[in-house]
Amino acid sequence: MLLAIVALIAGLALLVWSADRFVDGAAATAKYAGMPPLLIGMLIVGFGTSAPEMVVSAMAASDGNPALALGNAYGSNITNIALILGLVALLSPIAVHSQVLRKELPILMLVTLFAGWLLFDHQLNRFDAWCLLGVFFVLMGWSIWQGMRNPQDALATEMTDELADSTKMTLKQAIIWLLVGLVLLIIASRMLVYGAVFIAQGLGVSDLVIGLTVVAIGTSLPELASSLIAIKKGEHDIALGNIIGSNLFNTLAVVGIAAAIEPMAVDVVVLTRDWTLMAVLTAAIFVMGYGYKKQGRINRVEGAMLLAVFIGYTGYLVSTVIA
Repeated sequence: MLLAIVALIAGLALLVWSADRFVDGAAATAKYAGMPPLLIGMLIVGFGTSAPEMVVSAMAASDGNPALALGNAYGSNITNIALILGLVALLSPIAVHSQVLRKELPILMLVTLFAGWLLFDHQLNRFDAWCLLGVFFVLMGWSIWQGMRNPQDALATEMTDELADSTKMTLKQAIIWLLVGLVLLIIASRMLVYGAVFIAQGLGVSDLVIGLTVVAIGTSLPELASSLIAIKKGEHDIALGNIIGSNLFNTLAVVGIAAAIEPMAVDVVVLTRDWTLMAVLTAAIFVMGYGYKKQGRINRVEGAMLLAVFIGYTGYLVSTVIA
């Protein structure tokens, strides 16, 4: 058990560090390749911070623990909105300037509803997986199209400043960090999955609950770090864009890859408790961030409410374990 705890803690620490190096390397490589700043913000940074969820869930599914993979994806989405956006908004209200993000908010809501519809038969088979991945690739294409059509969007401006402020890398350094970050991500994910599964089995806790709590929070730490840094610099659209991009990636690609590797039976509680909360939180940021006929904004009161939801949800999950 001690070895599993060490593997879990060390895996989490290495996961956060390697994810940061991976995103930095990927963003710098994309910049050298001539990718517009808006696309780097939407695709590389937004989706890149979800690399831990993707690798951990793929590892868990390949090891025959698909419930851990699903819990990781949905738990990360809940953590991203309730904990990260709640904390960020509490520190500094989030103003939404980007028109691209205003278009992505309803898409995230529709994607969440689509994911729920696939859960209604209480299973995710390979056909469901390819449906999720198909929608993901369509959205990737749409994001690229949007990025090319809106080069002066507020998110692009913030991302240009962010890339200018970031540590200067040569192309060779960027590629090295990209590859090193990816390799360490895989190693860290293997350690994390081993530790989490061993502890869950030792304590009699379900893989789903471990995935929704410890693993989900751990793999969401890159999003937390990048969002806190962005809000400190006044880059509100990057902070929100990280979460929207990450949640789209988790819902479609992370779950899709895991189900393609290992089709899974879905416990009814996933639909009635976890997906439902994820959908309610997604609807909440859609209403707050879209801002009908006015600028979208998530204020401190709303941030505090999101944090309260996270504390209540996590407390409930812990209580089910103790009971």
